[in-house]
Amino acid sequence: MAQYLGIGIGAGLVSALLFGVLLKATALAILLYLLAPLPILIVGLGWSHRAALVAALTGSLALALVVQPFLGLGFLTYLALPAWWLAYLALLGRPGADGTMEWYPTGRLLAWTAGTAGLAFVAIAVIAAPNYETFQSQLRGMTRTIVRIQADRAGTTAPKPAAPDAAEAPADAVLLDPAEATRTEVANALAAIAPGLATQGLTVLLTFYLWAAARIVRVSGRLPRPWPDLAATMMPRRVLAVLAGSLILALVPGYPGVLGVALAGALSAAFAMQGLAAFHDRSRGRPGRLALLFGLYVILFLTQGIALVALTLFGIADTALDSRRPQGASGRP
Repeated sequence: MAQYLGIGIGAGLVSALLFGVLLKATALAILLYLLAPLPILIVGLGWSHRAALVAALTGSLALALVVQPFLGLGFLTYLALPAWWLAYLALLGRPGADGTMEWYPTGRLLAWTAGTAGLAFVAIAVIAAPNYETFQSQLRGMTRTIVRIQADRAGTTAPKPAAPDAAEAPADAVLLDPAEATRTEVANALAAIAPGLATQGLTVLLTFYLWAAARIVRVSGRLPRPWPDLAATMMPRRVLAVLAGSLILALVPGYPGVLGVALAGALSAAFAMQGLAAFHDRSRGRPGRLALLFGLYVILFLTQGIALVALTLFGIADTALDSRRPQGASGRP
């Protein structure tokens, strides 16, 4: 027990330090901030989920006391508790009928990663802006800034129309800049889907954190479960019902609608990663497999993520049809 407490407290302080350097607002600070959940996941996978929980609470308390309470609460909600929860799920297991340990399936773990990302985003949004209108105002202001910057970089800023002669125009005439109106429409549309875009990125990051932490712990020899066949990852069919429900929930006004958009975005990222895993799985044993995989990643890089839409649909079809070959039929990747 004392070992778990000591390891957990140390990991929590390291994680809080990595998170707190974000206030420096430098490129190195942002890089270190992105590594903040790793210490919690490492102690969770290598020692115990209890040590991970101690780390999450310690890091949050340190930030709340040293910096400000809101920062500690944000760290706890957005990164620390999700890291603890995923470490807990990754080490769930039960004895099978033949006496061997059955570990929590990677497909369900991927689904929970997406769900955790969606819930974490909405939680931090409510904490930052309990009033929904305030949240929307802040979100639209941010997206307008992004659209304006992109328009200026592209040189698409249109000149404002010349004002008509005062004698010819009505006294109450309102002149609208067409370019500004277009930018406003784009910004509002972007604000509507922004929660989904944010949770797409968070889902990918949480998945990477879990993989990287498991790799580190495996090298140290402390990983309790054997390394899974990641190419065989497939989420259960009921996740499709969750995706459909999130799309319906997205039509509801207020924070419930934000939750729907956030879950839809997170699940789309999870299905894209499953589509990538399915491509790896189905290419096993085929001639030119390395060339096929290399071509896929080149396309993903050159299209700047547009091909992810195809991978998402492939992942959804993979779950809906459940047409994978039996595991082990093609050997290991």
